[in-house]
Amino acid sequence: MTGLSKASRKRHADHPIDPIFLERWSPRAMTGEEISEAELNILFEAARWAPSSYNNQPWRILYARRNTKHWQTFFDLMGEFNQSWTHKAAALLVIISKKTFEHNGKPSITHSYDTGAAWISLALQGAKKGYVVHGMQGFDYDRARQSLKIPDDYQVEAMAAIGKPGDPAELPPNLLERESPSDRKKLDQIVREGEFSF
Repeated sequence: MTGLSKASRKRHADHPIDPIFLERWSPRAMTGEEISEAELNILFEAARWAPSSYNNQPWRILYARRNTKHWQTFFDLMGEFNQSWTHKAAALLVIISKKTFEHNGKPSITHSYDTGAAWISLALQGAKKGYVVHGMQGFDYDRARQSLKIPDDYQVEAMAAIGKPGDPAELPPNLLERESPSDRKKLDQIVREGEFSF
């Protein structure tokens, strides 16, 4: 059973939404199979069409596919916990955002917000195609900046691992018990009409 079918069986929305939002989750079990540039480009293309302030498109995605010359550099950015499962990923991504507008050089307050829109577009496209797409913050942000030569006017946002769904039984025991779709807070915990009253 893939992560997608497991997710759709266990999650339930309180309001009628498209199933893709329930089917997308962040498993860790992957097969270790490689991924082609053509397949990755489909996910990157989805990210390309995300909305952004002034159409600035501040997101940039750096990546390494397994068994390529950049793989070890990306893998070494992560802590031991994330390395324990990403060693079977097909690709590792570092997602960054440009902190200024290209048209006038002024600060872009929404660069992270806009880059998050690109990330979810990529993640949903990956889920639609049956891939594991798992975002993470468990890596060395300063080392990423140095190792990948990221300029100061870009913010390092997150990493992500992409791969074919694997057998959860092959995960370390501490990860196996967490390998299921998580629930979400109720709407009344995150949404209010009018002023802040949480």
